[in-house]
Amino acid sequence: MSRPSRNLDDLSSLLRSGDAIMWGQTNGQPMMLTNALVAQRHHFERLRIFLGVSQSPVPGVEHADVFEYTAYCGAGHNRALLKAGLLDILPCHYSQLPALIRSGRLPADVVMLQVSPPDAQGRYSLGLANEYLFAALDRARVVLGEVNSNVPWTHSERHLRLEDFDLLVESDAPLSEMARSAPSEVEQAIGRNVASLIEDGATIQLGLGGIPEAVMNALGDRRYLGVHSGTIGDGVAALMEAGVVDNSRKEIDTGVTITGVMMGSARLSRFAHNNPRLQMRGTEYTHSSKVMAAFKRFVAINSAIEVDLTGQVNAEVAGGVYVGAVGGAIDFTRAAQASEYGVPVLALPSMAGKHSRIVASVSGPVSTARSDAGVIVTEYGIADLRGLSLTQRIGPLIRIAHPDHREALERAAFVSTPGLRRSAIPH
Repeated sequence: MSRPSRNLDDLSSLLRSGDAIMWGQTNGQPMMLTNALVAQRHHFERLRIFLGVSQSPVPGVEHADVFEYTAYCGAGHNRALLKAGLLDILPCHYSQLPALIRSGRLPADVVMLQVSPPDAQGRYSLGLANEYLFAALDRARVVLGEVNSNVPWTHSERHLRLEDFDLLVESDAPLSEMARSAPSEVEQAIGRNVASLIEDGATIQLGLGGIPEAVMNALGDRRYLGVHSGTIGDGVAALMEAGVVDNSRKEIDTGVTITGVMMGSARLSRFAHNNPRLQMRGTEYTHSSKVMAAFKRFVAINSAIEVDLTGQVNAEVAGGVYVGAVGGAIDFTRAAQASEYGVPVLALPSMAGKHSRIVASVSGPVSTARSDAGVIVTEYGIADLRGLSLTQRIGPLIRIAHPDHREALERAAFVSTPGLRRSAIPH
């Protein structure tokens, strides 16, 4: 058995000009490897980089002399690349990424991984980010690994061994953290409203941002909750430690929290280390409609930039700038719609600065069609759009908008909906 190289000084012996390169997102990014790639980029004419949510400014704008950037989202430091006109967006559902990679439509010639130290059986785990990396591993010509002593060893359906790597280096770099400040009053109010929709024994999915954490904070009096989610943060760890999330009533993966990416603080990493009650899975499992069809009480909690009076959702563009993603919201929303006692929740503050986020017409792309609209939640209440006609949706949505904008929204509804009777809008 040949041992992988440990020479990080000459990546040109493994990489080729034109290669497409992927690595884990957020704190799954292997910083030693990506810094070396940046330093040695002029050994190549062109390299194609695919980014997820980026917490690091490296690689950045100044490295576009060699790098061509693509991403599925505009989050984190991706915004700087977008502002400079250097980032191309792949507007697909998150669940489609593995199939696109396996087919070669989204190429992955080189995969850079941040992995945990091996366990007693010599197995390396992907630690904090599994997601679409399994599909990339199956397609890659070259696999580079960075063994970080701070990465937790996590349970998964798949692990790596020494022979799976072409290059392996060791690191003790501290992990970037996504510890959040205490939820604002608005986020707390939204969290309470969403929590009122979650019954004991429900299985929960959580999107990104402060609102999901606020929801977790409001669930301390629930019991027997389960988690099946593309991502989790510190709030899930806290509820598992408190016994609120025990996954005891999940129809599948009973007793185990399932996720694809962990985005949180060092506390989350410590909690996850060799924890059999937490399992990392790939996107093909976390976002699978066939898997989620097993859940009878599935509550999907996602957010957006704006929602219009017909229930159309824009989760991608704010103020003409791409800041979000198509992401996995529709995968989970449809699963919750199909669940026997499920609740598809979209939660957002009523305002962004001085602007209403409940709008007459979305100002960006329609990320979720009005045919998939579920339950919209702001700090002012809950609008359950399921089964409501276009006219019937207007009143509930206006009622959860900020009071300063309700009159203007009512006027706009009459302009945009010919023949609408004023009596059609409940007050």
